[in-house]
Amino acid sequence: MIEGGHEQTILFEVSTPLGFRVRVPRSYWELITTIKHPVMAGQEVMVQDTLKAPAQIRLSRSDRSVYLFYRQERVERWICAVVKRLNGEGFLITTYPTEAIKEGDRVWPK
Repeated sequence: MIEGGHEQTILFEVSTPLGFRVRVPRSYWELITTIKHPVMAGQEVMVQDTLKAPAQIRLSRSDRSVYLFYRQERVERWICAVVKRLNGEGFLITTYPTEAIKEGDRVWPK
């Protein structure tokens, strides 16, 4: 993957139940885990599992090209992976732990 003239190393790429793949460059994962949500450091496998086998997927109420993938981590605790789908490909925007599933149209499972 070339971005801004520099090749990006892909940390992981997974298929989702919605039929598109999500790729996460190593540099962007580092941004998420150092700036946005440091609590997610070391949680790469949990995020991959959330994208591959979520409990449910919801469509963002503010951006119809953004999906929120949820997987239960423990009682009353979920992992949310926020993905933007653009030109058939998915890009991880952010990921974080949460105590509640946000409102929005549930798109999976139907």
